[in-house]
Amino acid sequence: MWNKKWIPAVLGFNGGYVDTAGFLALNGLFTGHVTGNFATLGAALVSGSTGTIDKALALPVFCLAIVLCRLFRHLLVRNNIDVFSRMLLVKFILLSLGATLAIHYGPFVDGNALIAVFTGLIFVAAMALQNAVHKVHLSTAPPSTVMTMTVTQVMLDITDLLHGVDGEQKTLIYGRLKNMIPVIITFAIGCASGAAVFNFLQMWCFVLPPIVVILLLMIYNSSDTQLKQAI
Repeated sequence: MWNKKWIPAVLGFNGGYVDTAGFLALNGLFTGHVTGNFATLGAALVSGSTGTIDKALALPVFCLAIVLCRLFRHLLVRNNIDVFSRMLLVKFILLSLGATLAIHYGPFVDGNALIAVFTGLIFVAAMALQNAVHKVHLSTAPPSTVMTMTVTQVMLDITDLLHGVDGEQKTLIYGRLKNMIPVIITFAIGCASGAAVFNFLQMWCFVLPPIVVILLLMIYNSSDTQLKQAI
C-alpha cells in the first residue's frame, strides 16, 4: 500500500540518478547539492578543465530557487491550492526542460558554453526545489539528495544495537533504520542507474527523472485524503 514513507525513497532514487547523470553529462556538476561543487570548482580552476561557470553559479541559483519556491508556496497556501502536487509539477517542468536542452544541444564539449551552463543550472534549480519540498513536507524523513548524515546515523544506530540498548531505545532505533535504509538503497540504485543509463544513452538518460516525478504526482493525486493530509 502506498504511504508517505515511500515518497522519500522515490525522491531518493531521483536524487541519486540526477546527481550522477548530471555529474557525467555536465562536466562534473553536482546538481543535487552544492557542497561538492566547491571542490570540483577548485579542481577545475587548478587543472584548467571546462565547466567552471556553472559550478560557480550553482550556489546562488540553488539559493534563488529555494527563495522562489518558498514564495510560490505562500501564494498557493493563500489560495488554498495543494502545495505538494504543485511543487511536483514545477519539478517535472524543470526536469523536462533540462532533459530537452541536454538532448537537443548536448553533449557539451565546452562546459562554459552558455547553453551548457543554462542546462546545468536548470537541473540545479530542480534539485533545489526537491530539497526545499523535502524540508517542508517530509521533514521527519531522511534527506533524499545527500546521504552523508543518514549513513552516519545508520552506522551509529547499528553500533548501538550491537553494543546493547534497552527496549525503548531499541524501538526508536529500529524506527529510524526502517525510515533511513530504504532511502539509502534507492539513492544508491539511482546513482548506479544514472551512470549505467548515461553510458548507454548519453543525454537521453535525462528522460527518466521527469517520468518518475510525473508518476509520483499521479499516484499522489489519486491517493486518499489521509495521505495528503500527512504531507
